[in-house]
Formats: sequence, structure tokens, C-alpha cells
Amino acid sequence: MGDVALTVPVIRAMKEQFPEVELVLVTRSAFKPFFTSIEGLKFFFPDFSKRHRGIQGLFILFRDIMKQGRIDYVIDLHDVIRSKILRFFFRMGGVKAETIDKDRHEKKLLIEGKKKAQLKHSVDRYLETFEKAGFRITPSKGPWITPQAEAQDSALKVSGISGGINIGVAPYAKHPLKMWPEEYMVELLKMISEKVNAKYWLFGGLDESERLISFQKKVQGSVYPGGKLNLDGELALMSKLSFMISMDSSNMHMAALTGVNVISIWGTTDPLAGFSAWMQPPEYSVRIPVDQLTCRPCTVFGDGKCWRGDHACMMWLKPEMVFQRLINLKIV
Repeated sequence: MGDVALTVPVIRAMKEQFPEVELVLVTRSAFKPFFTSIEGLKFFFPDFSKRHRGIQGLFILFRDIMKQGRIDYVIDLHDVIRSKILRFFFRMGGVKAETIDKDRHEKKLLIEGKKKAQLKHSVDRYLETFEKAGFRITPSKGPWITPQAEAQDSALKVSGISGGINIGVAPYAKHPLKMWPEEYMVELLKMISEKVNAKYWLFGGLDESERLISFQKKVQGSVYPGGKLNLDGELALMSKLSFMISMDSSNMHMAALTGVNVISIWGTTDPLAGFSAWMQPPEYSVRIPVDQLTCRPCTVFGDGKCWRGDHACMMWLKPEMVFQRLINLKIV
């Protein structure tokens, strides 16, 4: 989800700077809310569970896309097995195709500790891919995701969010190695509450709903609107926040793209790999410096296990340290 969200600044800029070019975005229907404010963008939603499943299904997908009208170019921003096969079919059909350079070798050197250097941001890699296809574009100014008026009205009505300090909190992530200890987050929010009168809005996936309901009971003034809002509504709610506190997760990207400041907490992963929240100041990313804990980052995406066995990159990052960063940045 985060990777798809990060295509928004580029897709939006492409439609703004080349309005005469017809774009057909091939993505899952669940991600449509990211792009609904981009005028003139067309969609094609694959059915990977049935019609477009497997290699034969990908050939059918190729034919179905070709039926949408003349396809002059394919731009692959994913470069995984499925998109490689689909790209092959297009090339065999005489359609030019370009693909993203993920620079997997440089990322390998980063996690092996052989080269601790800042790699290109994913958005910049997407821009390069369009440029290879002949479209030199510059990212548009944010906010990049603009929820529709209906979604904003619904989010306001369902959530009841009002004035004052409204802080978004996304305490979990897909991979355990990317998660700060829950008790640390609870302690941080209590510290914030001692300084300011804030309300906390909890975000997470459906598979995290039980944990978020339990988390809500531990923090006074927290609200979990899960189940009441769809993705449109969540994005609309995010756009009304004072700021967001998040792990390295899709919620971090979504909040940043709605124009909200995001304090992100990093453990085994690192902004060096190029997946930081788009256009957020570097100091908004909180982590143990790589020169103090040389084993990090040990993964690009957060999968795997901690070879030390103590998850030091998160355990060493105490609530007081994050709270002090908020104070230094004058966010609270």
C-alpha cells in the first residue's frame, strides 16, 4: 500500500504537466481513493483472484488492457514477477515498456553495512522511470492526496473530530521488526498529555483492530474509528490531524501525502533506503543513529529476524527520547 501511495505525487504531476496524455492506471480497486482527485486519470482494476490469476490470467489481463484503447507505452513502477510477465506480453505485442530501477545491489550493500549512504527516494525512482519513457516531470506541491468533499463530510460526522490538538497514532506495522514496543508508545502519549490537552486518533489495518481496541483502553483521550471509516474516510480524517506519530508503515506515507506532518519511528529499517515519508524534514524521522548501532538498518522492508536477539534498534529508543524530539521541534 505504501509503495502505491508514493506513486501519487508522480501520477498527479504527470497529468498536470502532460494533460494531453491519457493515463490508464492499473492497480487494485482498494487503492483508488489515493487517486480520485487527479483529474482525467483512467483506471483499470485487475481481478487477480479469478480472471487475471496466474500466467494465463496475466495474458488475459494484457488483452483486457489493450481493449481500453491504443496503448503506446507501458511504465512499470513495480518490477515484480507479475509485472515482469505482463511487461513481456506488451513488448511481444509491439508496445514499448520501461521499468523502475530499484537498485537492489545498493540496498544490499546498505543492509550489509558496506555502504551507509542515502539512496534515492522511491518517488525519485518513479520520476526517473517516466523520464526514460520521454516524460520529464517535477513533483507537484502538496497535499498530494486530497480527499473528496463527501469523504471529508463523512469522516467529520462519523469520527466527531473537532478543534484543538488532534494527533494521529499508528502504533503497528506489517512486520514486527518495524514496531516500537507498545508500552513505549503508551508512555509517550501520556507524556504528551501531561504537557498539552490532546486527542489521539488510532490508525491501523483490519488485522490490527483487536490490538487497537485494547490500545485505546490504555490511553485516555484516544479514539479508534476503525470499521466506521473506509480508506476514503481515513484519508479525510488524516488530513484534519495536527500531526501523526507512526512506524515505518503505509499510514506514515498516507498521512504525509495528505499534507500532515509525520513523526516516524524507525528500527530495523531506515530512511537511507529511500522509503521515508515524502517531503518530510529529515529530523522528523526518529531512530538510533547508524554510527551508534552499526547493525541497523538490517532490512529494507522490515522482514526477517533480529540477529542480535534483543531488537536494540527499538528497545534503545526510549519514550523520553521521542518526546524530547517533539519538544525540540516545537510540535508539542
